Amino acid sequence: MKKAVYILLLAVLTSAGGFAQKINWVTFQEALELQKKTPKKIMMDVYTNWCGPCKMLDRNTFQNKEVADYVNAHYYAVKFNGEGNESVNYKDKTFSNPRYNPANANRRNSAHQLASYFQISAYPTIVFIDEKGELIFPLRGYKTPAQLELYLKMFKEDDHKNIKTQEEFNAYYKAFKSEFEG
Repeated sequence: MKKAVYILLLAVLTSAGGFAQKINWVTFQEALELQKKTPKKIMMDVYTNWCGPCKMLDRNTFQNKEVADYVNAHYYAVKFNGEGNESVNYKDKTFSNPRYNPANANRRNSAHQLASYFQISAYPTIVFIDEKGELIFPLRGYKTPAQLELYLKMFKEDDHKNIKTQEEFNAYYKAFKSEFEG
């Protein structure tokens, strides 16, 4: 009987997000369609299968409850393989990976045309896109929940539009008070 209660409790906690929160990931095409009905910014995680920091970002940052809750409330979240073979329609153009080699699916492969379009040269890169589908900023590298929080909130509130110089960004950064743990 104790074992059954423990298993039931474990199932309830897991499904309720007691251990890890889930971000509601959609495809880039789905996010662009959703924006037409309910405008929200897009946060696109551009990753590769072979990238260690990409896996750390998934495990340490995107599983954080505060990050997941904030992203789910304020963004359409997209996972995009920067070296994958998916075809994507964006800005009246089809982007693909014509040099994709299936034999290299879990190793370095050729860059997807969309990754090149967004000038991604390192993985992971989190691409922020506004409500009209325009690029805001590609944020390179692994970020902790607290480091990502700054950008999530700055872009959500459009504070970046008032920052014109490195000095202004530095002042914004210094004044920012993180609320996320981790």
